[in-house]
Amino acid sequence: MSVRLVVTITAAPGKGGELAETFKGRCAEVMTEPGCEQFEAFRSVVDPDKLVLLERWADQAALDVHAKLNQTRPPLPAGLRVGNGEREDYEYKRTR
Repeated sequence: MSVRLVVTITAAPGKGGELAETFKGRCAEVMTEPGCEQFEAFRSVVDPDKLVLLERWADQAALDVHAKLNQTRPPLPAGLRVGNGEREDYEYKRTR
């Protein structure tokens, strides 16, 4: 069963555009990982310093592999974000 993650990320004040640009490369890279069905960042039109990262993984095992691989990636540039973000995990069951 697919796993859906919704991660809310707050950019440093005035850095939303720069953070969104930085995520473009990261998203493209992650989308090549086995089991990755979606990995996209969206910037809020109401608060341009707020991003939401939508992830969907084929199963928990694919997400676990991604988590291990993520530990080897360089961090995002310093000063672009505030805090660690807020993550919500969902079991993905299509309703339509």
